[in-house]
Amino acid sequence: MQATLSTTRHAAAIAVAVTAGHFINDAYSAMLTPLTPALQAKYGVSIAAVTFLGSVYSLTSSVLQPVLGILGERLDRRYAAALGPLMTGIGLTLMGFVPWFGALVLLVAVAGFGSGFFHPAGAAYVAQHSPPDKRGLWASLFSAGGTAGMALGPVFAGVGLTHLPWFALIGVVIAAITFAVTPSGVQKAKRIPLRDYAGIFRGPLVWLWAMAVLRSLASMGYNAMLPFMLIARGYGTREVALTLAVYSVASAIGGIVGGRLSDRVGRVTVLRGAILTTIPFFALLILSSPANWWFYPLTFIVGAAVNASIPVGVVTAQEYAPGHVAVASSIMMGFSWGFAGLLVFLVGALADATSPTTAALAALSLLIPSAIIAARLPEPQKVQFS
Repeated sequence: MQATLSTTRHAAAIAVAVTAGHFINDAYSAMLTPLTPALQAKYGVSIAAVTFLGSVYSLTSSVLQPVLGILGERLDRRYAAALGPLMTGIGLTLMGFVPWFGALVLLVAVAGFGSGFFHPAGAAYVAQHSPPDKRGLWASLFSAGGTAGMALGPVFAGVGLTHLPWFALIGVVIAAITFAVTPSGVQKAKRIPLRDYAGIFRGPLVWLWAMAVLRSLASMGYNAMLPFMLIARGYGTREVALTLAVYSVASAIGGIVGGRLSDRVGRVTVLRGAILTTIPFFALLILSSPANWWFYPLTFIVGAAVNASIPVGVVTAQEYAPGHVAVASSIMMGFSWGFAGLLVFLVGALADATSPTTAALAALSLLIPSAIIAARLPEPQKVQFS
């Protein structure tokens, strides 16, 4: 009995440590976009050049995440979980202290690699130490940590480039705690050649990834169009910031509810329901404005509903590939978001050709095939991870 209690406490400590790491890692990540005007002025480059920094970060932190997840399975996961937020923090807090823009690009790329290493390692730790009957809840709490960090990142950025390095100390402390708490995490499943890892990305996991890409592109498209829609309707940055803040908080809460609900009623049921029931409310939200009393409550409902499926999708992928939870996590956490991020410019191009509202509605329509794919997915088995 005492041994079981000790094991449970250690598992909870691991989950808290990597969730704190997720929080600070994503807070650092969210600093980049608000700081682009300051970086443009400091280094004397074009808007396109500072925008390129975001593309570099997306490539190394998200698109390449499956590759980093493979490396995480073949090396000690403990180092990835601890060094990830440390690399991200040091890289992004020192952006104003490199001598030339080329060095800044390299610094941002290294910071992205830190984030890319952390996410699959952190998700794998949570998956392998959570009780099978509460795996969705634990995953959703881990996901909520990142969402909360993304909401705080712009606040960090508000201190300016000069004072930003002080925030690196938070990452140093959390990295040290994570390294002290987490056990060595080398994948115990049978090693397979690198070329055979492609076999993991097949069957229902491919369809799950496609569902996540379509859902992510719909959400990203709305967020990208929101400033333009509200400005065209006579509102300013205050309303945009408040709307995005409500949407982010709702996303975190919705993820927790969705994760716990999936433990009770099934992963696929939550995936299908969360996406399908969102569509009419999302359409109404796009056509509304802060002048309507329901705008902010509706923003909360839509943010919670559409993002309730995010942690559930991660757990579903892990249960589809229980021998390779880090790779499965990276496919859902990084590769799907990164791939959607590479496509979101198409929403902007459609807005140029039509209007931001039309583009947002077009992005929303992607939830229909996403829900259809979710309905065809098989329910995974709640197996015990190695």
